[in-house]
Amino acid sequence: MLRNREFRKFTILFSLIAAVTIILGFAINTAAGILAVASATAFGTAFFAFTKVRYKSIAQISDQIDVVLHNADHLYIAESDEGELSILQSEITKMTLRIREQNDALKKEKEHLADSMADIAHQLRTPLTSVNLILSLLENNPDENERKSLIWETKELFVQMDWLLTSLLKLSRIDAGIVVFKTEQIDVNDLICASLRRFLIPMELHNITFETNVPKKIIIQGDSGWLSEAIQNIIKNCMESAGDNGKIDIVCRSNPLFTDIAIHDSGSGFEKEDLPCLFDRFYRGKNSGATGYGIGLALCKMIITRQGGMITAKNHPQGGAIFSIRFPK
Repeated sequence: MLRNREFRKFTILFSLIAAVTIILGFAINTAAGILAVASATAFGTAFFAFTKVRYKSIAQISDQIDVVLHNADHLYIAESDEGELSILQSEITKMTLRIREQNDALKKEKEHLADSMADIAHQLRTPLTSVNLILSLLENNPDENERKSLIWETKELFVQMDWLLTSLLKLSRIDAGIVVFKTEQIDVNDLICASLRRFLIPMELHNITFETNVPKKIIIQGDSGWLSEAIQNIIKNCMESAGDNGKIDIVCRSNPLFTDIAIHDSGSGFEKEDLPCLFDRFYRGKNSGATGYGIGLALCKMIITRQGGMITAKNHPQGGAIFSIRFPK
């Protein structure tokens, strides 16, 4: 306690007041002097005992804070009676719980980053291995037709890697909060037409038919460029599922509460165990033959949810998969 400057000042002041009071008491008479000595002693002892108890409580809180600073798994601060120390204890408890939550969040982010890096390395390793194999075959292959075929396969692999890296970059930018989504009025019919435009030739080559039922003048709020990319990822997924001679239907409905865009394909739908994880990053399905990198749908969900929308996917009662994008009014 004597290390406390305020306590030392109070002790000195109290000693001076007590000394003056005792001298004045004895100057009056002996009984007054004895009473002054007894009063000063009693008050001093009571104050010293009370202060010692408070310092002991403060020391306990200080020890517990030190434990927290050394990353202890558990924190316990004994409850104090109502008063200043109780308020201090409550605030410190809140602070330590907040620190622990942030520490847990940082650990999870670190683990997620490590897992993501491992997944990215795995995703890139597969096409790179294929490219190396093709290059070795090209080196010793005299047949011109086979060489052209191998060169075409190499170009396709580079296109896949370019898409993969671009998507990963977009995901990381959105994760980091770098992307600022615009808020503008978007005509849903124009949005769907713009999203379909890049798939018209591939659909024709694979004889995939599509029908749209999107009324005009249905407006949603969002960033048209990013939303178009999200819908394109869904259409791309539906095309892969529908396959040759497949069909894709796009229907838009609006009511006073929300606007819903439903995209339905004629494919085989989803496996039951895959449904809860469809939008998880790098999830490729339980089927060992699943294609893709597990990035498109994750990016799609992030784009839509960051703009206040919601996306779900399920198996259609009549077969195939159906994606539903919903924006509140």
